[in-house]
Amino acid sequence: MALPTYASPLERIWHWTYIALCVAIFTFLIAPILVVIPLSFNAEPYFTFTAKMRSFDPDGYSLRWYDTLLTFGMARPDAPRDAAWWADVWANARWINAAKNSVIIGIFSTILATVLGTLAALGLSRPEMPFRRMIMAMLISPMIVPIIITATGMFFFYSSACVDSTTTLGRWLAPVLSNNGCLANTYLGVILAHATLGIPFVIITVTATLIGFDQSLNRAASSLGANPRRVFFKVTMPLILPGVISGALFAFVTSFDEVVAVLFIAGPDQQTIPRQMWNGIREQISPAILAVATLLVVFSILLLTTVELLRRRSERLRGLSPA
Repeated sequence: MALPTYASPLERIWHWTYIALCVAIFTFLIAPILVVIPLSFNAEPYFTFTAKMRSFDPDGYSLRWYDTLLTFGMARPDAPRDAAWWADVWANARWINAAKNSVIIGIFSTILATVLGTLAALGLSRPEMPFRRMIMAMLISPMIVPIIITATGMFFFYSSACVDSTTTLGRWLAPVLSNNGCLANTYLGVILAHATLGIPFVIITVTATLIGFDQSLNRAASSLGANPRRVFFKVTMPLILPGVISGALFAFVTSFDEVVAVLFIAGPDQQTIPRQMWNGIREQISPAILAVATLLVVFSILLLTTVELLRRRSERLRGLSPA
C-alpha cells in the first residue's frame, strides 16, 4: 500500500524499513526452495551449481533426473518406450510405486479425516456441548505433540492391536491386516495414522467456518418441515463446504508429506514418496531427490492456491468481503 502524501519522514522511514524486513524474511523462507529447483536440472550428479550451470551453458542442464524417476527400479529401462515400457514403469518403477502409495494412502486418510473432523467440528460448535475446551485440546493434540512421540505411540499400539485370524472378525479383516493379524505394516495402519494427523486440520478449518455461520438458517429450514438430515445437506453443508474442502486439502498435504509415522508403522510394501526420499538420502544420494522435491513444491503451490481461492469464496458466501 502506497504512503499518503502527508506522511512524515519518520513514517516514510518505517514504511521502507518494514518492506525491507518483509523481503528479508520472505527471502530467508523461500531461498531453500529457489535453490532446489534449478539444481534438479543439473546435468551432473552433483548437489552444487557446476561451472556450466553458472555460465548458463545449455549442456549444463538436463532432464535426466526426472527421467530417473521413471526408470529407477524398472526391469528393462533401456527398452523402446512403447506400451510395454510404460507398463514396466507402472509396475516396477520405485518412484512411481511410491507415488501410487502416497496418493492411495492420502486419499483414503483424507476421506476418513474429513468425515470425522467435520463431525467433531459440528459438535464442538454447539454451545451446549459439555467440556468443549478439553475435548478440543484432545482432538488437536496430534498437531501439538511432537510427531516422534505420536508415531512411537502408534507403533506400539498398532503392533499390539491384533485380531485372531480364526475368529469371524479376524477372517473378515484378514485382507487389510498383516500376517500376524496386526495393524502394523499394513495400508490400513498407515491410513489410520495419517487420518489421526489430519483430523486436527479439518477441525480447525471447519470450526473457523462455523464461527460465522448463521444458525437461524437451520432453524428456518426446520420450521418449514425439513428433517435434520435434509437441513444439514441442503443448508449447512453448502455454506461450510469451502472450509471442509480446505481442511481436506490440509489433511491430504499432511498425509502426502508425512515420513516419521511411515518410518515407524509402514512396511516395505507401503513405501511413500517421503520415505523413498529418506531411503534415497541414506542409501544412494542422487539428484533425483531434488527432482522429486521440485515436483512436490509445484504440487504444494497448486494446493495452497486452491485453499486461498476457497477461502475467498467462503468469505464472499458469508458476506465478509465484497463480491
